[in-house]
Amino acid sequence: MTRLNQLEKNKYQPNVSAFLALCGRNYALILKWLPDESEHDSLWTIEGEFGSLAVTLLENTKYTQLIEISRRLPHSLFVSSPKVVVRVYHDAQLAEVLTSQQIFSFKPVYDYPNIHMHQADEKFQVNAFLEELLKIGCHSIVPS
Repeated sequence: MTRLNQLEKNKYQPNVSAFLALCGRNYALILKWLPDESEHDSLWTIEGEFGSLAVTLLENTKYTQLIEISRRLPHSLFVSSPKVVVRVYHDAQLAEVLTSQQIFSFKPVYDYPNIHMHQADEKFQVNAFLEELLKIGCHSIVPS
């Protein structure tokens, strides 16, 4: 087998069903605390057992919403607070991360290695991170 054939054989193939299931779980977690009626630039805090999330509604349309979610951490010089921008698709009942930290657009699959050292499944990984972030546990919603 030639080296090119071996690379093709080992190339990452995204599991679309697993990705859609993950986005569906994220939607269900977000829906637990997403207000029915919100105005553009609304701010609120989700208090949970394991900390709090700061949420900002960036865009509100008939079928979708764009929200920014960040986890407040104690001030640190070395670690920045995790922050993601999520598109919530109410018609499809999915929530997908659009941007995270310094990544402003995700490709479905990255060649690896690459100049930015993204994982081959970076899009899946960042949405899995969102799922973990959302598991903070919603006990109360505090308008900011």
